[in-house]
Amino acid sequence: MIIRLEDQSGQLRTAKVGFSWTVFFFGFCVPIFRGDAKWAVIMFVASVLTLWLANMIFCFTYNGTYIRDLLSKGFRPADAESRQILIEKGFISG
Repeated sequence: MIIRLEDQSGQLRTAKVGFSWTVFFFGFCVPIFRGDAKWAVIMFVASVLTLWLANMIFCFTYNGTYIRDLLSKGFRPADAESRQILIEKGFISG
């Protein structure tokens, strides 16, 4: 499920809810592509320290973390479908 988030200035971001195949294949490069330097550093350090085993955990958690970070920065659902998905998955309350 892909959601669309928009901030007050109209900047639009899309994010997938659930397992991250991009993190599975590209690891810490995904946050770099998304402009998320904080999580790129965290994922790189964790992956190096655990011999890339942490990458398997990030595959399941990164998309949710990315969505929560965007919501905390003022992004809101851009459409009713995205809002409904976020409510169903527990990211926002109804």
